[in-house]
Amino acid sequence: MAPTSIKNNMRRLRFDANEMTQQTLAEHVGVTRQTIIAIEAAKYSPSLELAFKIADVFSVPFEKVFQYKA
Repeated sequence: MAPTSIKNNMRRLRFDANEMTQQTLAEHVGVTRQTIIAIEAAKYSPSLELAFKIADVFSVPFEKVFQYKA
């Protein structure tokens, strides 16, 4: 599977959130740790609903987490 055109700042946001683990983020949004790993590595694009849930966990606008690069 080719990498997506969606870039993200999830790793930085997790670090800034008291070094939140991938597992903790996964539990907050209802997915597996493997899903978070794949999204952070830009190997998987989250659904729109999941993307908004992730932004909500960090209390930031969606655009602070995800950016589309054409």
